[in-house]
Amino acid sequence: MQMQPMKRLLNWLEQNANKEHYLFLINDLRIICSELSEEAFRTLLSRVVKLGYLERVSRRLYAFKSSNYSNGLLLFHAAAYLRSNEFNYISLETVLSDAGVISQLPINSIFVMSSGRSNRISCGIFGIIEFIHTSQKPTEIMDELSYDSNCRMWRASVRQALRDMKKTQRNMDLIDWNIVNEFI
Repeated sequence: MQMQPMKRLLNWLEQNANKEHYLFLINDLRIICSELSEEAFRTLLSRVVKLGYLERVSRRLYAFKSSNYSNGLLLFHAAAYLRSNEFNYISLETVLSDAGVISQLPINSIFVMSSGRSNRISCGIFGIIEFIHTSQKPTEIMDELSYDSNCRMWRASVRQALRDMKKTQRNMDLIDWNIVNEFI
């Protein structure tokens, strides 16, 4: 006897999701119930969300709530997952705020330089991921990047974040240049 689609999906998530692997693209989940029509699968997904097992992060991405993931890192993990085929790194106001160079940052927003197209992705209650296109090659700026294993992404140095701010013509009024001098 074959298991009901909802039970099969939830069993699979319970067995395979954890605090490191808790994000799933809709296509990842679709494979588990591949016998369902597209409409039936969407209905199933809607029910699983309403019952509180999955949480919609963005249009194609869901988080398994029982995984005990860190809400503070979810936007970074989602950015890495959504743009896994691109060169991406955390930069701009996100890096400058973390370093104390600027005191204000839009709440629940992260800024990521990407070889992909510029895009702003709403992640509902989690916040916003803003991807800003860059034509820089990894080999050109590797000395200014370090890997942040918590965020699962490359992170720009303060110097690189300032270069990115200038290159993308972002507002530099909130920068505390006295603190910047400590980094350069």
